[in-house]
Amino acid sequence: MDSNYIDGRAYDALLMKTLFRKTYVWMTFALFITAMSALITVKNPALMQFFLGSTMGMWGLIIATFALVFILSSRILKMSMLTATIMFIVYSMLNGVMLSSIFLVYDLGAISRAFFVTAGTFAATSLYGYVTKTDLSRFGNILLMALIGLIIATLVNLFLKSTMMDIIISYAGVIIFVGLTAWDTQNLKRLYLQAGDMGDSALKIALLGALTLYLDFINLFLYLLRIFGSSRD
Repeated sequence: MDSNYIDGRAYDALLMKTLFRKTYVWMTFALFITAMSALITVKNPALMQFFLGSTMGMWGLIIATFALVFILSSRILKMSMLTATIMFIVYSMLNGVMLSSIFLVYDLGAISRAFFVTAGTFAATSLYGYVTKTDLSRFGNILLMALIGLIIATLVNLFLKSTMMDIIISYAGVIIFVGLTAWDTQNLKRLYLQAGDMGDSALKIALLGALTLYLDFINLFLYLLRIFGSSRD
């Protein structure tokens, strides 16, 4: 076998591991920013009132977070690395402000338990997506369709207010985001193997990968919190 081919394959594998390392570091950093932002907000009554206590503040926060994640996801390759990084940090902060409301609904013990269960589940599932030889792409469309169904069911239940449907939605959400975590990790593995070098484009894709896994983690955490968390009420 051609030694250049072997060397090239080894280089691609090393590059993939390096990009994954950056992805997980950025994702962890974003989660830390989100947690700190949530804690700062919940301890500051003025911030809570401005963002969560008024219709204008709440809608402004929702629109800003959705706009940032949409722009990052669709235009990251056209941005500078600095701009993309700043937007990711700002998004993580705003998401923390939005998530600060969970401290008003659940006690700290419930939040801590849900976080550690999420961390363990995410780590195991992402590792599976990384090491498995099974092609998970065939499950991709199923998971995306299930996610759309989950969103529709959630919106419908806002009006029905069914406790049973809420439980079903929570368990379905966990299953869907466990699957998406494995699928996204495998997709990132394919992308990183094809990166070619540690250029600007590869770093941006790694940052986008961090955003993708960050969203998987946050959603998995929220659904597990709904299952295991004990309401203050």
